[in-house]
Amino acid sequence: MRDLIRLAFQAVAGHKLRSLLSMLGIAIGIASVILLTSIGEGTRRYILGQFAQFGTNILSVVPGKAETVGLPGVLGGTTHKLTLDDALALQRLAGVEEIVANAYGTARVEANGRGRSVYVYGVTPNIPAAWRFRVRQGGFWPAGDPRRGTQLAVLGPKLKQELFGEENALGRFVRIGGSRFRVSGIMESKGQFIGIDIDDTAYIPVANALRLFNLPEITEIHVIYAHAGLADGVEREVRRVLTARHNGKEDFTVTTQKAMLDVFGNVMNVITLAVGAIAGISLLVGAIGILTMMWIAVGERTEEIGLVRAIGATRRQVQVLFLTEAAVLATLGGAFGVLGGMGLAALLRFAIPGLPIHTPMTFAVLAVAISTATGLLAGVLPARRAAALDPIEALRTE
Repeated sequence: MRDLIRLAFQAVAGHKLRSLLSMLGIAIGIASVILLTSIGEGTRRYILGQFAQFGTNILSVVPGKAETVGLPGVLGGTTHKLTLDDALALQRLAGVEEIVANAYGTARVEANGRGRSVYVYGVTPNIPAAWRFRVRQGGFWPAGDPRRGTQLAVLGPKLKQELFGEENALGRFVRIGGSRFRVSGIMESKGQFIGIDIDDTAYIPVANALRLFNLPEITEIHVIYAHAGLADGVEREVRRVLTARHNGKEDFTVTTQKAMLDVFGNVMNVITLAVGAIAGISLLVGAIGILTMMWIAVGERTEEIGLVRAIGATRRQVQVLFLTEAAVLATLGGAFGVLGGMGLAALLRFAIPGLPIHTPMTFAVLAVAISTATGLLAGVLPARRAAALDPIEALRTE
């Protein structure tokens, strides 16, 4: 095997330009696949991480029924509003640990002679446990009847810094949409969620938010259940209870986190198929290049083949020699493609710092292995042609 590989490398090095052109097709294909796969895998990990930071056992209920396509409630609204009483009814279901009723909008928050427009979330005070949030200072307002508001607010750390700087904000007053609230807590930094800066937000009681934004119904109910095994049962119970409360009409949409991730998984599968198609075309082009080069090489090296056969090489050994050369060409092309793809991914990560990119080493090894297999397949016909040459007729060509 060592001799075979040495001879194959010598044959490849003997025709540098032709060998490089033969490897180029495979290298470009592999580099494209590595780059696209890195972006796809990075995006997948990013999305999973974004959802996981709020917990995985979450079920969402929004007003409006999504029948086939589009957003729920876009055309015509609902026949029954999603209310705080609905949320309280869901709280009593078996397996349900927390319920978060929320309504949100954009409002100007002012304090200390400064102000900025941010997202304001009307929530129930249990979101630290439900959404895996942490409060850095102070806390949320006391638990109670969510239908009764209180003039207390919790600020995100970025909003607090913009309004109060290094001063202590607890107990200070802010105006949110023209209404006066006392600051009861400051959140820990949470970062961004799909482009929304969670640190630059304010939280107020959901009843206050409904009045502040003049909303006739709550925007969403989050149902947090104990463990993943309860997902289907809790979903059925949520549908049953809300349908009964809404006069037998299912005028709401229930979405589990698993369903959202399944949709995302389907999108990623389509992207993977597209990447596979690109890889297949590129490898086909590369394989044709290797086949062509090896076919020409058989004609140029007829006398060499006759010589090795004359000194005792078998047809099988000649065939294996040419197959090894084809495999070396394809493997080198695949290796260069992997290095090129990873290099492009690194440059892209440097140029766009926020772009999620991750290159699994398993994909890199698999790409090189597929390249080698492609080379072996492309080398079959030239190798069989070389092995079939008659040694005496081959020597006569000299």
